[in-house]
Amino acid sequence: MKKIFLIFAFIINYTAFAQVKFEAKTDRDSYALNEKISLAYFINNDGDNFEAPKFDGFSVSGPYISKGNNTSITIVNGKMNSKREVYTQLNFILTPKAKGTFTIPSATIEYEGTIYKSNTVVVKIGDAIQMQRNPNDPLAQVGEGVFLVAEVSKQNPYVNEPVTVVYKVYFDPRYGVNNVRETDNPAYNGFWSQFQDMKNLKAVLSKYNGKDYAMVEWRKVILYPLEAGSKNLDPLTITMDVNVPVRRTSPFDDPYQTVSKTISAGARTINVKPLPEANKPIDFNGAVGDFAFKVIPSKKQVKFGESLDFTVEVSGKGNLKLFELPKLEFPTVFDVFEPKHNEEVKTPLSGMIGMISDTYTIVPQAKGKYPIKPLVFSYFDLKSNSYKTITSEEFIVEVIDGPGLATVASNDPEKQDITKSETFQFINRKTNFEPINKSTPFGSNLYYSLLLLPLCFIPILFIVKRKTDEYVSDEHGNRIRMNNKLAKKYLGEAKKQLGNKVPFYLAIEKALHNFLKAKLNIETSEMDKENIQLLLLQKNASEESVANFINTMKSAEFARYAPSSDDTMKMDFEKAVESISLLEKELTQTKSV
Repeated sequence: MKKIFLIFAFIINYTAFAQVKFEAKTDRDSYALNEKISLAYFINNDGDNFEAPKFDGFSVSGPYISKGNNTSITIVNGKMNSKREVYTQLNFILTPKAKGTFTIPSATIEYEGTIYKSNTVVVKIGDAIQMQRNPNDPLAQVGEGVFLVAEVSKQNPYVNEPVTVVYKVYFDPRYGVNNVRETDNPAYNGFWSQFQDMKNLKAVLSKYNGKDYAMVEWRKVILYPLEAGSKNLDPLTITMDVNVPVRRTSPFDDPYQTVSKTISAGARTINVKPLPEANKPIDFNGAVGDFAFKVIPSKKQVKFGESLDFTVEVSGKGNLKLFELPKLEFPTVFDVFEPKHNEEVKTPLSGMIGMISDTYTIVPQAKGKYPIKPLVFSYFDLKSNSYKTITSEEFIVEVIDGPGLATVASNDPEKQDITKSETFQFINRKTNFEPINKSTPFGSNLYYSLLLLPLCFIPILFIVKRKTDEYVSDEHGNRIRMNNKLAKKYLGEAKKQLGNKVPFYLAIEKALHNFLKAKLNIETSEMDKENIQLLLLQKNASEESVANFINTMKSAEFARYAPSSDDTMKMDFEKAVESISLLEKELTQTKSV
């Protein structure tokens, strides 16, 4: 009988070892809202590719993985047999977020190519209870030994004045901290924010309220308040695993136990002061800090058709990314392109520092000397709590050759237009005089023909002179003709610069702009895409041709600052020629009709 029992036990044991079990367990079915739930997944083998379910309604820490083995011994007919069982256990700590009944879905794990699914777990969450912790409970031992502090540099800043917030995690030096993650991030509403990259998180010894702690700087952020008023900083919440030393009952017990700890930096309020209205400059654009300002021309003397650059630059310390640079104004005789914006700004804890600039590329269209008006830049100085204004110098750009500006009127008497009242009156050919001697040439037809012949040329000369004067004084027509020539010139220049990206696309832009100037009688400042589209359609250009032209403009503007190949530039050149040709044909046909 005893032998039969041992055989039966062996069979049961063998079957148990051969069968894979994967199950989920909690220590009970119901919990209070403020209790932690220990959820364990157990497989009686060494599984792979574990996939946890979604723990909706819970904050989660883990998994904490442990592996081990059990050895079973059976005796049959005096022979001892042993079987070693390998097991894997994955533990999660769940914190309920709300009351109710929750079903935790199945988890999955893979063993020898087969996917195994665990059972679901149902737990009920009731009202929070008054908890009396066991002093030996690791979570009770953590207590106030782990906490988060938000250090704010200024409580009463001005609008656009930098405020630094440093989040520091303090913990008992005896503890070990790992698996730290942010579970609730502040939105920083009402602030422009810039995070510092925290590459090396190191724990250092530090004091807080007279006690020694290990401290880690978890997050650093620079805030710029965008408006005045009382602004609330939402708390930052962090969850971590804390290794707490525990009392061992035997030398084989683990001296540490891991518990999940959630900490939060208390909400803070920052009272933002408005910038003073007294003595605020009219041109003030929101700059706050300590700045230098200058306007830099690449050159002051150019030849007709050459380009030059004007750079407007602000450097120093302050809210460099939060205001616009003042705009340069140029005489209408210059073809002005959209400025290129550049930023070289660093953001240390003290606030932004560096330089921003706008660079204008301009092309003169007539010779002469042209003044560039000074620019004014104003900012609020935090050191003196007052406004400061910097004015750039005036520049004279000299264009040393090329066509001059056509004048409507001239002071030269020989070039004055003749009014209608000053037109010539023809001499009457018939007189009452009788010739004394009929044989003389005077009074003959030949005589009068020769006499009147020069007079016949006077109206012709007058018409030619008037047309010449009209041509010279026709500023509108001259500009159209000049812009047509420039469009062709810059297309030729673009062809020469194929393979040289920046001058190539700059020449394409110049060609397109001058074509529009010739056809629409507009300046560069009026060349926004919507206005161009409207004017071309009003001149009965097709929608397709207008769209192709505008796309060509956009492509040229973008390509100046983007990587491009020789093949791309060839395609863009062909597009430019094609779009100009199509519009030229359509606009010419419309004019002839």
